[in-house]
Amino acid sequence: MSSSTIDLLVKALPHGRVITDPDVMDSYARDRTFLDPGAPLGVVLAAGRDDVVETMRWATEHRVPVVPRGAGTGLAGGATATEGSVVLSLARMAEIRELSPADEIAVVEPGVITADLDAAAREHGLMYAPDPSSYEISTIGGNLATNAGGLRCVKYGVTRDSALGLEVVLADGRILNTGRRTVKGVTGYDLTGLFVGSEGTLGVITAATVRLRRAPLTAPATIAAEFGSLRDAASAVSAIIAAGCQPSLLELLDRATLKAIDDWRNIGLEPSVAAMLIAQSDAADGADAARRMHDLCVEHGASFVAVSDSPAETEGLIGIRRMAYPAKERLGSCLVEDVCVPRSALPDMMTAIEAASARHDVLICTVAHAGDGNLHPVFVFDHGVPEPPKQVWDAADEVFRAALDLGGTLTGEHGVGLLKRRWLELESGPLTRDLQAGIKGVFDPLGILNPGKAI
Repeated sequence: MSSSTIDLLVKALPHGRVITDPDVMDSYARDRTFLDPGAPLGVVLAAGRDDVVETMRWATEHRVPVVPRGAGTGLAGGATATEGSVVLSLARMAEIRELSPADEIAVVEPGVITADLDAAAREHGLMYAPDPSSYEISTIGGNLATNAGGLRCVKYGVTRDSALGLEVVLADGRILNTGRRTVKGVTGYDLTGLFVGSEGTLGVITAATVRLRRAPLTAPATIAAEFGSLRDAASAVSAIIAAGCQPSLLELLDRATLKAIDDWRNIGLEPSVAAMLIAQSDAADGADAARRMHDLCVEHGASFVAVSDSPAETEGLIGIRRMAYPAKERLGSCLVEDVCVPRSALPDMMTAIEAASARHDVLICTVAHAGDGNLHPVFVFDHGVPEPPKQVWDAADEVFRAALDLGGTLTGEHGVGLLKRRWLELESGPLTRDLQAGIKGVFDPLGILNPGKAI
């Protein structure tokens, strides 16, 4: 591709929208993985839908791959630049176009930070339920692209459950509006659900109509339980779900994760603690639910359980969970995975991860959205190594196969990106692969949207 081609895009867009300086482009070419990107032709800093339309028209005319990008917080390589592509950054499209308390919806652009939308909704007694751990830096567009989950998804569901409608720019620059503003709607195929989780391979989301929910009237009741056994902690999770406690948050941290946090922030980790369970109820009877969860943790071997409805204490406990990933990044480069298994299989999955760690002599730090059976085993290897060594890939392969054997899936919320494509055949057979390729061909016949990702 000649330099004159990108010059045509520079001329087509307002001044300053296209970056071609290699040093500046490099910061837009990467996500939060260790993957080395290809060299892009340029980076478009879209300020509005028209910039996206013009970019896609140019890309179709000149057959140039386009890699959509939000805040770059992805953990699967979905926003990693491919060689000769244009990176399309949507971070500047950060307007909350509408917030309707009467209809309990908001219309937002893709660059809106997740926490900012939630804060705006709280001013009206509402909340935006999806709550990824990176909520303070991740964007709605990125959450939609990967169908992100988060800490509250055990009760409120993942991003798809809050997405009512989308404005999407297709590969050739046409504008598609999907879905609705209403609570119900079954006209035609569910194109909104199809785009959510498609990782930028079918179109570029430029606005979303999302569902808001009533915020709890009182502070949630929170428990923190310590266990001497990781399997005991996982068994307590299964018991809490089976007992119908309906937690709004149920998070599990293993000892390797807790030690990484303790080494960084000195949380007072005792030598006997192998796992911590953090649970929360925001229901009207939250205090009663917390007491039931307390008793179930004790019954399943918890050595210590604390119950709190103090907002300050609650934020401190949730803060421990949110520190998990940055604490691990201090230890080395991270291969972050997010297998998901049926909730009843959680104890067996935790045991399988421990076994893989020991067998391959690899440090694996695991946290879990335990109420969903969604585990995040993080495989840590030395800083400066261009990619994980063989024993890390072997351990990851064992963990993935164990999840599938237990009736699970390769990814619960991070997406496939680049990192998981090598395992797709284990979960998706030839028919599924052909159908997905056919869908891709309908929306992106030239294959220019985020090529090499997701499918």
